[in-house]
Amino acid sequence: MLKARKSRKPVIITDDLYFQSTEGINTIQYPYEMQPVPDTGRYRLHNEIDDCIVCDKCAKICPVNCITIEPIKAVEEIGKTSDGTSKRIYAAKFDIDMGKCCFCGLCTTVCPTECLTMTKVYDFSVFDIREHNYVFAEMTEAEIAEKKRLYEEHQKNKAAAKPVVASEPIAATEENKEAAGEAPKAARPVFRPKIKPAGPPPSNG
Repeated sequence: MLKARKSRKPVIITDDLYFQSTEGINTIQYPYEMQPVPDTGRYRLHNEIDDCIVCDKCAKICPVNCITIEPIKAVEEIGKTSDGTSKRIYAAKFDIDMGKCCFCGLCTTVCPTECLTMTKVYDFSVFDIREHNYVFAEMTEAEIAEKKRLYEEHQKNKAAAKPVVASEPIAATEENKEAAGEAPKAARPVFRPKIKPAGPPPSNG
């Protein structure tokens, strides 16, 4: 009882002194104190939007469809990530619904720039489940409309500048000959072989 007047220091289970701490109160004064979490733990997702190239791989591999992405293609390179990867797509929308997340970690595995990570934040309980939807896109409605307009204009200018390729001559079919006033050739009779009725099977002797 005299040794239980003080609290133990929270130690992670991988620590060498974890099983040697046998004295003191084991109760943690949450939320002022928290149990240490491992570095490889799978908790709340975070996306570093500046390093995101909007490749859509995380949304495609997610088994519960908790990631929603709305990409807008740019007419030129818009920047580079921290690892030097070119950015050519804007993120008009990048939402992660942690209320649906199953914490499998597949999205972080396929991310080519490693901008999507699972943090150590494990306590994000709320009263309204809609607050579990985390928004990472930073574009305003005006910026989204402007980028869409610029891309549409770029596509129109690109299509207008494309050289016209001469079409190949149309094969002379019977319908084309009739339209040109030519007499169509007589159709050949279709050969249909007659099927003989099956006779009795030959006897063996």
